[in-house]
Amino acid sequence: MPVRITMGQYYPAQSPVHRADPRMKTIAMLVLVITCFFVRNFWQLALGYAVIAALIALAHVPAKKVLDSVRPLMVMFAVLSLMNLFVHTGGDVLWRLGPLTVTTAGLWAAVLYTLRLVIAVVACALLLLTTTPTQLSDTFDALLSPLARLGLPAHELAMVFSLMLRFIPTLGDEASAIMDAQTARGGALGEGSLPQRVRAVGPVLVALFASSMHHANGLARALDARCYVGGASRTHWHPLRMRRTDWLGLALCAAYCAGLALLCAL
Repeated sequence: MPVRITMGQYYPAQSPVHRADPRMKTIAMLVLVITCFFVRNFWQLALGYAVIAALIALAHVPAKKVLDSVRPLMVMFAVLSLMNLFVHTGGDVLWRLGPLTVTTAGLWAAVLYTLRLVIAVVACALLLLTTTPTQLSDTFDALLSPLARLGLPAHELAMVFSLMLRFIPTLGDEASAIMDAQTARGGALGEGSLPQRVRAVGPVLVALFASSMHHANGLARALDARCYVGGASRTHWHPLRMRRTDWLGLALCAAYCAGLALLCAL
């Protein structure tokens, strides 16, 4: 059973979104993620999806590539929909079977909460698809730099975040290779009862943990060989600069928030 994780993989292209300042893109992503939880009606939801569709078109990223990033979360979306479908009991009753009741409010909550969560996931996927790991590291470092005044290790936190995003697809590929090797040796990962399947996953997790430690050890040696010192002042080969288009992007983020506020009364 292959494991394909596309979240975190950079998609090279020549587009306005790729050329934008990564700090602006990160702030725009945070705006989309935070404001999606304030979506309450159809018109706000339509505005959010219109913005997402426009960003995908501007980024010149195939829609299938973006949807592949959402696909691993489909099970979570389905569980979330079922929970909201049966938990909310307001409105008219549409269907009843014993203790389970489906109402109009539950149906709307199941649709609304799931679709607005898709906006957040796609926004994060677009940021990762259009921003290189080096740019993300510089962005985290720049945005977290005010924390250094409070004595917090801002640069080290930025390094951890960037490395985490870098190794997500790597560990996914290694998990796929380990599972294929287990299957070739006769390990039935997808057969038997549920307890048997859970026990079969144990060797895979042990091998994946050992591989992760090997990568961490190699990374530590590479940083030590390059005389890396956390928190040391250093310059950048490509310093971050905000251009007019980046300020325009921030202005559009403010306009999007204002539009959501205006549509809230509908």
